[in-house]
Amino acid sequence: MKILKIDHLGIAVNDIDQSRKFWSDVLGLDFEGTETVEEQKVTTAFFPVGESEVELLASTSPDGPVARYIEKRGQGIQHVAFRVENIEQALEELKAKGVRLIDEKPRRGAGGAKIAFIHPKATGGVLVELCER
Repeated sequence: MKILKIDHLGIAVNDIDQSRKFWSDVLGLDFEGTETVEEQKVTTAFFPVGESEVELLASTSPDGPVARYIEKRGQGIQHVAFRVENIEQALEELKAKGVRLIDEKPRRGAGGAKIAFIHPKATGGVLVELCER
């Protein structure tokens, strides 16, 4: 598997409009707008930082994964995403190594990226996303 870079840090928030004020007004990061990904029950907002981004995630449903995360752990960093050269190959390599995955096949993420998650029980408690753009 070839990891190219940290693609983004995902931060779970209750309200994107309220939370983005810190990232844009206080830190001065450019706000790229929001996108809702219905199949993941989430609205995202991206703030580029060099070659990476900060991604705010707000649930669109009380039973969505981000809502459940906030209920258990509160707002904060929810995942780290690594950009990979070939996500299908990366997932096959991880499966061959016996790594527990949430997604055995890629799904569509924000911005049209192909994404898949590694289970936190396989990583020492960190939700890791792989993405290919």
